Amino acid sequence: MSSSVAGPDCCGGLGNIDFGQADLCVMTRLLGYVDPSEPCFVAAVLAIVFNPLFWNVVARWEQRTRKLSRALGSPYVACYALGGVILALNALRSHWFTQAMRNQPRMDGLDTPTAYRAGLALLGAGGVLVLSSFCALGFTGTFLGDYFGILKEARVTTFPFNILDNPMYWGSTANYLGWAVMPFTAEIYRQKASQSRKSH
Repeated sequence: MSSSVAGPDCCGGLGNIDFGQADLCVMTRLLGYVDPSEPCFVAAVLAIVFNPLFWNVVARWEQRTRKLSRALGSPYVACYALGGVILALNALRSHWFTQAMRNQPRMDGLDTPTAYRAGLALLGAGGVLVLSSFCALGFTGTFLGDYFGILKEARVTTFPFNILDNPMYWGSTANYLGWAVMPFTAEIYRQKASQSRKSH
């Protein structure tokens, strides 16, 4: 069989796969470290899904109608207002993400100083990408100013845009991955410090 878009089909399609032969032990083991019914986890997932959906819908609505700019008297005021809402939503998302990470089961392999340092390195790299992106784009460039008709004179090509297409997204991803690794180790060191205080 062949596909007009992707070239030859390697296995005749998904209908020819015997899912009964799949080894799910890795997935089962990984799912043992996630409690999807935990309320903070649910709140974090909802925030992760809702936030970009919300700001993209609002920005596209603004681009089509200009109602937010008219209501607030200026595209700049409207962009700053949406930026403020985005920052508030991101603070809530970060809060729920951090709470969810604290409430999830611990993975023993991440309870090491190496994992903690890796988390710090990810946070550092993510912070550099996010902050340098913000500095290169400015507030209106970062917070969807183009949908409000606020355009830069030219596309930004300075660092970090000269090394990555979407450095703010990559930086945010590195930040959340770093936070996901760190709480495991941080909690162990808090417990160790607490136990050593009790024993003295």
